[in-house]
Amino acid sequence: MRLRKSVVIFVVMALAALTAISYAQTTKLKRIGLYTFCTTKGQEPTPATMKGLFDANSADIKAGFDQAGNPELYEPFMEQMKTAEWQDTTVPVGETFPWMLFKARGQVKVARNIEWAGKEPLPVFIVPIKRDWKQYEFIIPKGCGNIAISGRVINLVPPAVCSLVVTPARANVNDPITVDMSGTQFARSMTVEITDAQGQKLATQELTAQSPKWQTKFDKPGEYSFKAVAVNMEGLASTNPCAAKVSINFPPICKLWTSCMPCEDYVGRPITFDASGSSDPDGQIAKIVFELLDAEGNVIDTCVTTRKPWIWEKVFTKPGSYTISTTVFDNDGAQSSASDPCRLTFEVTQKKLFWTVGGGLGLYGGSTALYGFLRAGMFAWITPDKWSFTLSGGGGIPFKGDPWKIVFTGDALINGHFQSFFVGTGIGVSSATQPKDDLHKFGVDLPFQLGFQVFDKWTSKGQLFFEFRAPLGRNFNANYKSGVGFRFLF
Repeated sequence: MRLRKSVVIFVVMALAALTAISYAQTTKLKRIGLYTFCTTKGQEPTPATMKGLFDANSADIKAGFDQAGNPELYEPFMEQMKTAEWQDTTVPVGETFPWMLFKARGQVKVARNIEWAGKEPLPVFIVPIKRDWKQYEFIIPKGCGNIAISGRVINLVPPAVCSLVVTPARANVNDPITVDMSGTQFARSMTVEITDAQGQKLATQELTAQSPKWQTKFDKPGEYSFKAVAVNMEGLASTNPCAAKVSINFPPICKLWTSCMPCEDYVGRPITFDASGSSDPDGQIAKIVFELLDAEGNVIDTCVTTRKPWIWEKVFTKPGSYTISTTVFDNDGAQSSASDPCRLTFEVTQKKLFWTVGGGLGLYGGSTALYGFLRAGMFAWITPDKWSFTLSGGGGIPFKGDPWKIVFTGDALINGHFQSFFVGTGIGVSSATQPKDDLHKFGVDLPFQLGFQVFDKWTSKGQLFFEFRAPLGRNFNANYKSGVGFRFLF
């Protein structure tokens, strides 16, 4: 039993050795035409006739490619031999072929390691066939129509050509930055590397032909460099320059100045908000937005200016606590932060004390004499727009002579205001219109006034008023006084 097993092993090993030897040995082919594959007798072989013959014998060709160990070349051969450029040439004596298809007794055979050993160069057609970035040469001897493969294989893998487009080239903080390598050619893979201005690596991204785009962003201003490389099918990196830069815009710097702080007695007066001291490190200021907020934080007014001198004048009609918030935009759309010193809170107060001058016409002491009077004094708000106090004094000059004399009056009044209308009363004094007369005497009066504001500019006012002064402790008819006048408050 052991002897039989040893004999079988010996026979198998011997056959394997003989097969290896036969594969390794070169068969010298000295002439052709004995074992043909595809020929037509009596016809001169041409590319057109050979293409037709190969197409008609496709099944035999497939069987031959399978036996030769190159089944993957069958379909490319059958497709491309119809359109490939057939080269009519010769191969020199000594040319070798890894394998050649032929027929013997109607059966497809494969001869390996063939060497042309004829006396003259062999007339052939050379047909280039491409597959997987390689070009194979098929040799078709004219005299037999056999199919042989040349030992020359040309590598067609081209070097990768890297293409990198980064947009936009200038952006603001946290804006999306698109990296596009879709223009890269002959690449199996692509890599993008990002570095900052100091050369520090920030990120590396792998891309492919199926996914050649990527988006990123930067949270700090500055210059950033993108460098890319593409690798071809053989693993060789591209050598062409493939880089880009992106500039992330520095935001503008806001500076705010106001014409008053605090703004006492500024109701009705313009307050200037000045942002002309603002600047931009790498561009120009394009727009400034002023927002005015009330004490509750509500926006009550806005000013947008797009040109120098970057100021806003605002007149306040009511006292109160206000906040001015200023935002600066540069020519790239970046904006300053809405923080100090561009957010200021200030108090606006209303003017409470005014000086007054005025005059008018009056009837004094029941006389028929018409007086013209002039007065000066002061006006003070007790409660703005509701209650006020006035103190005034002056003289009245009669338009007739004796017995009428110059009259001096003075009073202190409390006034109630109802929008533009007001009414007041208080205490006053007046001199006699006829000092030597027992009826006309100096004394205390009870004055009454009513009137309305002709104009109100907050810092100055004009009032038209009517008054009547009732004497206390004296003859009424001889000492009452009435009149109409106008006074200016400033």
